Amino acid sequence: MIARPIPRDALILIGDGARALFLRNRGAPPEIDLAVERVLEQDNPATREQGTDRPGRAIASVAARRSAMQQTDWHKLAEERFAEEIAGALRRAAEANRFEALVVIAPAKILGDLRKCFHKTVADRVIAEAAKDLV
Repeated sequence: MIARPIPRDALILIGDGARALFLRNRGAPPEIDLAVERVLEQDNPATREQGTDRPGRAIASVAARRSAMQQTDWHKLAEERFAEEIAGALRRAAEANRFEALVVIAPAKILGDLRKCFHKTVADRVIAEAAKDLV
């Protein structure tokens, strides 16, 4: 939960694995007046719709044992790439001084992916985070 007031001109990121809304707070604390600044979207169907082959099998070179390989989670990989894309957009905006304060709201898994991808210039400007799915 966000306990402190959101400053005027703060950037608010509300995202999930497929959409990211960049909002600007035009209001002065304690009032909030959000305006949409940018929207990023990606088409990310479920893994079962992206992959057609069954997982492979490995054959040991010493014995006649076989073992199954885990199926690639294409949906998860696409979410991680999208988190990298969001982090890149935020880095470019931070380096251009387009925001001083950032609030990040995303589901816990995506929030974790974003944290890993944030450059120091972005991470230093994060004033609040919330693990919620609002998109």
